[in-house]
Amino acid sequence: MTSYPVPDEALGDLLDRIAEQLGSPVPAHLRAALRAVPRHLFLPPTLWLRDGNGGHEPCDRESAPDRWWRAAYSDAPLVTRFAEGPDGDRVPSSSASMPSVVVRMLMALNAQAGHSVLEIGTGTGFNAALLSVVCGTENVTSIDVDPELTRRAQRALKASGQQPEVVCADGAGGWRPNAPYHRIIATCSVRTVPLPWLEQTMTGGLLVIPWDTPWCNFGTLIATKQADGTAEGSLAPYGSFMLLRAQQVDVELPAGLPCAGQAPERSVTALSPWAVAGNDLAAQMYIGLRVPGAWHVWDTEVDEAHTRLWLADDRTASWACVDYDGRQTSAFAVSQYGTRKLWAEVVRAYEEYVAAGRPGVHQHRLHIVPDGRSTRLEVSVPA
Repeated sequence: MTSYPVPDEALGDLLDRIAEQLGSPVPAHLRAALRAVPRHLFLPPTLWLRDGNGGHEPCDRESAPDRWWRAAYSDAPLVTRFAEGPDGDRVPSSSASMPSVVVRMLMALNAQAGHSVLEIGTGTGFNAALLSVVCGTENVTSIDVDPELTRRAQRALKASGQQPEVVCADGAGGWRPNAPYHRIIATCSVRTVPLPWLEQTMTGGLLVIPWDTPWCNFGTLIATKQADGTAEGSLAPYGSFMLLRAQQVDVELPAGLPCAGQAPERSVTALSPWAVAGNDLAAQMYIGLRVPGAWHVWDTEVDEAHTRLWLADDRTASWACVDYDGRQTSAFAVSQYGTRKLWAEVVRAYEEYVAAGRPGVHQHRLHIVPDGRSTRLEVSVPA
């Protein structure tokens, strides 16, 4: 007979790992919430775990119970469902967030008993359950566009003893019937804050929203609703979430670039492509905020170079590429085409980043301004 760790032991180990990530113990009210709603109740029978080769492999509760249980109480994101991608390949479409990130976001949200909270992205329902324990189940509304996920979450929430209002609808519109809210939290990332989220937050209320740019999917916006209808805040250096479905777009480099008739400008740069699209997430965030619409992808299967960094902006049909020849790193060949000179924009942004003292993700100030039927983003880095 398979022996399982008792929930208290498993949760205790998880709390220790979260505390290591935080650098301090988990706050008492969140420890109590985590004990009240066991994570395993919100996970499907089959989880998809990283296989060490960039992919995922199934972990079934019936055939591999010990491994499934360890995964359930690990401080790791767990893929719970796949969907078919634009090329026919399978891509993750839903996941259970990393518990330490869940706790960080709830700490940033600073929700208290009696606060009305709107959660965008019900997912498994685990976060909605934690919010229900903290704020009172009658004060929590959770919304998700996926009817299957919504049904599963409702069943899991009922099993946990928490039954907040769960709505199946497009979260981009918020949920006006229960507005205004003291707090709005999203478990998906955005590139622009939907106007309804801003409108449905009380003055003085908080929005905690994972942030995304086409260049860099990283960071979490923590913003306060101002009396003039705007919101202002900063980015926290954690969080990498799937993009809000209403803001998802399929992007793909055209085959056979440069296309017929295109004559790209050619030059040489001393700036390494790895400096702007490597492991420096602070640099990537800076560039993503200041070179709007630009995205990048690495390519190691081109004939002309050992490694190529592609840049593109689909709105203007502009593109660029930077080539590493596999030998020297003092100069890289550049090609640019279109109304935007994307590599030149990236170089300028990187030079600004260095001149500003390489500001961390948390040093960016974001100002969200209502602008017609949408919002406008203003970005600054305090001196």
